[in-house]
Amino acid sequence: MSFIVYKASTGVSEDIIYHFHGRNLDNTIWNDDTYFTSLIQSHWQKSNVKPPTVVLVSYGPEWLLTPRNTKAESGLMDDFVVNLPFIESKTGRPENRILLGESMGGLNVLILGLSHPELFSKVASLCPGVYLDSPFSGFNAIKAALKRTGADPKVAFGIYFMAKKYVSNEEEWNKISPIDLIKKANADYPELYLSCGLYDKYGNYEGTEALVNMAKAKGVKTYWHPIYGGHGATDIVSLADFLVGDESDSKEIPDGSIDLKNLSSKK
Repeated sequence: MSFIVYKASTGVSEDIIYHFHGRNLDNTIWNDDTYFTSLIQSHWQKSNVKPPTVVLVSYGPEWLLTPRNTKAESGLMDDFVVNLPFIESKTGRPENRILLGESMGGLNVLILGLSHPELFSKVASLCPGVYLDSPFSGFNAIKAALKRTGADPKVAFGIYFMAKKYVSNEEEWNKISPIDLIKKANADYPELYLSCGLYDKYGNYEGTEALVNMAKAKGVKTYWHPIYGGHGATDIVSLADFLVGDESDSKEIPDGSIDLKNLSSKK
């Protein structure tokens, strides 16, 4: 694991955002002027808010957080949780821990946040790799899913093959699948912010929307931002406000189908 701590020169709040990047990126992406994270920082600056400390974590260009299982590459989730006290010995213990991730990182923050809900107050997941079918569903089921979701076959099969590097079977997959993890959720789970492009080439929209509906049914505070766009399309304003928001500014996060009152957080 490698990580970089980012703190705004104008000062930071007592919260920490743990940011997990997408495929083929690294832990320097937070300060990349060509990436969406620069727009988040710009919005915070214009809003005159004190932003959280950001810790950008990386295990390389491609990785999947899993508990230890039969795969040699597994165990990264356990490693992160074990190293959390070390990271916070550098930053100070936060008032709230917040997870943010996009694409591969969006899946990773869901796996971590739904597996260890006691550790985090919020999870923001953008275009996450959430699917109704597993990598072990069989060729015909996967082929049907590609047709149903409009996913690019080359891209989608690449994701399935990546997953099989970290899990060996259906049982191990179910332990990290957000669709299965959300079944254990309740109103005390971290607040969720989920967004996805309607024309996501990874075929992520179907699974993400299903996750949203399941989370709402379980009483999880959930903010859903479907976007008319492709993979990586992001609503900067609502995301930036969610990451620093509290009861007083929750009305700034538009989602008419969700009760935005009495937002809560936990250490």
